Amino acid sequence: MPKERDNNDRDRRTRRGAGGRRGRRPKVCQFCSGDLEITNYHDQRMLRRFISDTAKILPRRRTGVCAKHQRRLATTIKRARMLAIIPITQKLVRK
Repeated sequence: MPKERDNNDRDRRTRRGAGGRRGRRPKVCQFCSGDLEITNYHDQRMLRRFISDTAKILPRRRTGVCAKHQRRLATTIKRARMLAIIPITQKLVRK
C-alpha cells in the first residue's frame, strides 16, 4: 500500500525550487571598466580591498576581477608583502 503524501510535502518541494535564489548581476572587472588601475604596489587602500581579514588574497568570484587583472593583482600584493607595505598575515580573532 503506497504511502499517502500530504500537502506539506508538496509545499516544501515547491518552495525550495520555485523562487529560492534570485539571479545575480554579473560582476564587471573594476580594472577593465577604468574605475581602478594597478599602478604600483604603494597604494595600500586599493590593495586592502582585495585582501581578506586574515590577509589572504580574495578569489575572483568574490571580487569580480577578470583573470588577467587577478594575476596582476596577486603579483602586486605579493610584491607589497615582500616590501612590508601590507602585512603577510593577520591575527585570527576567534569569538
